[in-house]
Amino acid sequence: MKIVILGTIAYSLYGFRADLIKALVKQQHTVYAFTSEYTQEELKKIEVLGAIPMTYNLNRGGLNPLSDIRATYHLSKVIKEISPDIVFSYFSKPVIFGTLAAKMAKIPQVVGMLEGLGYCFTDQPEGLSKKVKVIKAIQIMLYRVVLPQIDTLIFLNADDPNDLLRKYKIRAKQVEILGGIGLSLSQYEYQPIATIQKPIKFLFIGRLLKEKGVHDLISAIKIVKKIYPEAYFTILGEIDASNMGALQKSELDELIASNIVNYPGHVDNVKDWIANHHVFVLPSYREGVPRSTQEAMAIGRPIITTDVPGCRETVIDGVNGFLVEKWNPKALAEKMIYFIEHPEQIKKMGDESYKLAQEKFDADKVNKRLINMLGL
Repeated sequence: MKIVILGTIAYSLYGFRADLIKALVKQQHTVYAFTSEYTQEELKKIEVLGAIPMTYNLNRGGLNPLSDIRATYHLSKVIKEISPDIVFSYFSKPVIFGTLAAKMAKIPQVVGMLEGLGYCFTDQPEGLSKKVKVIKAIQIMLYRVVLPQIDTLIFLNADDPNDLLRKYKIRAKQVEILGGIGLSLSQYEYQPIATIQKPIKFLFIGRLLKEKGVHDLISAIKIVKKIYPEAYFTILGEIDASNMGALQKSELDELIASNIVNYPGHVDNVKDWIANHHVFVLPSYREGVPRSTQEAMAIGRPIITTDVPGCRETVIDGVNGFLVEKWNPKALAEKMIYFIEHPEQIKKMGDESYKLAQEKFDADKVNKRLINMLGL
């Protein structure tokens, strides 16, 4: 069979879809991997997986309808030439415009996966701005048109279909819950901490976005530092300028200058950083199912995260970490202080994280379910 996988950033294909692509290729399927943001080196990485790298135009952060219509038309022509059996799109814009392109090209099987509902569907402490409300209304309108045309619509968590389909009365032919995209556990080796040595080190990994809880994290760190000044905090990630909730460069510069956190920026050896810290923290406002948390769990670290869609899929409260109320730096600080005052819980809860990762987030198991959802 010929299968088109339609994403955006090239890294998401060779970084997060590698196991899926390899599994499909192993089954003798021909995989065309489409990316709209790439370098030649990244295209080669996709090729190494056994897929045929393809490029197309789509501005994932843009709001130009004419540009999107033109891009959809050109994409449909390319897809029609390939004449695949299945088009599988993931992320919001590829799902919308990839589905339209696939339908224009008369592809028999169209599958879409929404890995999260995104910024417009994420509650903000001060409410959504007028601009965001307008964008959200447009997005809902497009979903009303597109989602009923998808043969199988996949979500990562059970909250998202409720908050999108039921709330806005959007029809869908068939809905599936995948439960996280998973990861290759062999690449994230379990590394328990034999001896806890102070200072206790806390780690955040994610794009520097407001809805990732960066501001709440910084406020919580300041609370902890007043009581335990030796506590150590690392933030890994970059500003995503195309995202409406991106941290400003001036805010990042101020954070670095404050010396309350260690900020090495973007790194490639994420698992080494996780292994060198005691506790993983993600105070996000909403997720699909966060991959960074799954990585920390596989390596054997306790998790502090918010009790919101996606994040709550990763923590059994009080077992492998803690769920805290969103937008609440004080509650976040209290749980970080708990680990400082009860360091013996770090390995205990980290072991539970590891067990949970084995049960829920093994890429082999997840990809078998996903391939089944693709009808293969």
